[in-house]
Amino acid sequence: MRARDLAVDFPTVTLDTPMMDAARLLADQDLPGLIVVDDRGLPRTVLPGTQVLRLAVPRYCQDDPALARVVDEAHADVFVRSLAGRTVRECLPEDPRELPVTDPDATVLEIASLMARTRSPLVAVVGDGRLRGAVTLQALLDRVLAS
Repeated sequence: MRARDLAVDFPTVTLDTPMMDAARLLADQDLPGLIVVDDRGLPRTVLPGTQVLRLAVPRYCQDDPALARVVDEAHADVFVRSLAGRTVRECLPEDPRELPVTDPDATVLEIASLMARTRSPLVAVVGDGRLRGAVTLQALLDRVLAS
């Protein structure tokens, strides 16, 4: 089993996509993350859904879970609104990380290793100079467990 066999079409966003649109795409399509592409349509980074969540949750709540407990549900949605007016570019981590991208010939173990190493729930598959799709953690597990 190779990446080309597991890859599926996957929605992408650009650096200039409004962050609220990106968050809606994640939620509406129940995606594990987003592939951020450059002007040529090639992966620039993968933005896991957990990273989007980190952007919306105030740092003090992440650092001290007891503080998160004092915010009632009626006010919790205010944090998501903090993404409004920001683009994907503005929300990317400052430190570049290894890009979870592989070629169509990668094996299941190579894909799993890349996911584990980059802590990414999806891997972009690039071949012949273009994005061919993505392999999600769920698809990888489904395939491995079905064997």
